Amino acid sequence: MKRAGKRRILTGAGAAVTAGVALGAFALTGTANADADQSAGKGQAKPTIVLEHGAFADGSSWNGVIARLRADGYPVIAAANPLRGPHNDATALRSILDHVKGPKILVGHSYGGSVISEAAANDPQVKALVYVAAFLPAPGETALELTNKYAGSTLPDALDPVPFTAADGTKGTDLYIQQDKFRHQFAADVPRNEAALAAVTQRPIAQAALEEKATVAAWKTIPSWDIVTTQDLNIPAAAQRFMAERAHAHTTEVAASHSVAVSHPGVVTRVIEQASRATR
Repeated sequence: MKRAGKRRILTGAGAAVTAGVALGAFALTGTANADADQSAGKGQAKPTIVLEHGAFADGSSWNGVIARLRADGYPVIAAANPLRGPHNDATALRSILDHVKGPKILVGHSYGGSVISEAAANDPQVKALVYVAAFLPAPGETALELTNKYAGSTLPDALDPVPFTAADGTKGTDLYIQQDKFRHQFAADVPRNEAALAAVTQRPIAQAALEEKATVAAWKTIPSWDIVTTQDLNIPAAAQRFMAERAHAHTTEVAASHSVAVSHPGVVTRVIEQASRATR
């Protein structure tokens, strides 16, 4: 396989955050299919963009990207990620993928990269994978292992572990980021008020999800694009580069925090649309 090129973008911190409308996955699915049909009628069919958020975030973290993609005529779904484990979460995502007709591009942020890497496997309608400050695990690897492969993550000291008991009686631990550390750790280039809201509404990830081994890697057979965040305190840039190079991904580097989809939605949108054009 030919090695993809790398593109470096140095962007300033504190970029404006574009407001978007947060919609539920299934409500938006109907709109996505309608938009796709309308585009097809005009001879301009575009793939549905399926966005998978990661830990400590929710679907609203894609708002700025959603607004731009929809303005450019793309049908979009921001899926709700259960954050329980790659296999469980990939199964949930596949139910949405099976419901949406036609070609699709999967976009995963952070831990969402582990999920799309499994969910896309053996799906001929997934034309490209876009990783955004994300994990691209190979079979047998865990998110925790990849994070610790290179120095630079300060996430462990920022975590707030919360024990839980599931309905079946099994016990586990949910991980949050301490609210007073959230902006520095996760979203240093996001406006302070936006970061404060994100800290309050963050979704926890099960600790076990970060320790679960990947069983499949769709990036081995599906063209991939990768946005590497060089100011990331969650997943070190060196670890991101290692995974991107191994996957032969088309790589863009941006001077951004882990929350790059919020602070630099224009960059993220451009990379997604590049993947769309290249695989159409």
